[in-house]
Amino acid sequence: MADAPRSHGSKRVRPSLAPRDLMEEAAPRPGVWTARVITLLPQAFPGVLGESLTGRALREGLWALEVTDLRAFGEGRHRNVDDTPAGGGAGMVLRADVMGRAIDRAMAATPPQWPLVYLSPRGAPFTQARARALAAGPGVTLICGRFEGLDERVIAHYRIEEISLGDFVMTGGEIAAQAVIDASVRLLPGVLGNETSTEEESFAEGLLEHPHYTRPAEWQGRPIPAVLTSGDHAKVAEWRRGMSERITRERRPDLWRAHVARDEDG
Repeated sequence: MADAPRSHGSKRVRPSLAPRDLMEEAAPRPGVWTARVITLLPQAFPGVLGESLTGRALREGLWALEVTDLRAFGEGRHRNVDDTPAGGGAGMVLRADVMGRAIDRAMAATPPQWPLVYLSPRGAPFTQARARALAAGPGVTLICGRFEGLDERVIAHYRIEEISLGDFVMTGGEIAAQAVIDASVRLLPGVLGNETSTEEESFAEGLLEHPHYTRPAEWQGRPIPAVLTSGDHAKVAEWRRGMSERITRERRPDLWRAHVARDEDG
């Protein structure tokens, strides 16, 4: 089957109140961090990515979003994208030939080593370190799975990286893709405005973030810890560090063990 018409290829997405106006044909702009998404639900994008800081950054051209509609590469009159699993069983599996055509289109003109990621519950856990690595590169192509998943031959052929948000299963990869994009985009220069804020967040040093407080000084009988209003910046920093260590040790012993091991090796 010949490739889908050009009008069914990748689309540039911009935030808009009119869903049908979200899709706009455009060539990739060199030098701009770009998220490319392969999905059966192109109308789901930009979604929450079109709001707040990521939406403003998208409008300002600090990053770009391109969506490839998987259905456009489907087989036959009804553009079928899935079939029954080999060997039997429940559900349907995304076809290798259909996904292959969509990947070829989405990856066209990308530089070598461009990340190609499949959002999958069996993938490696997504981490802040992976978000930083993605943000440091030119962009990423994300495959949103549906049904029982993707034909394994596609994963092997394209050497696709599999990423998971955690030990749970969702109906598709669109929400996970938006999470990966959000975590990466907010690290791009100029998106947050305050570059130092990312240095004090959870996972920045392998620890969970310390508690935060603001006005009023007392609420429901609970005052702000006195050290935070003391004006002693050294003591504030010491308190915050101690709270980060305590919270990490209590809530994420796995992170705490890794943190201690790094300190011992260093």
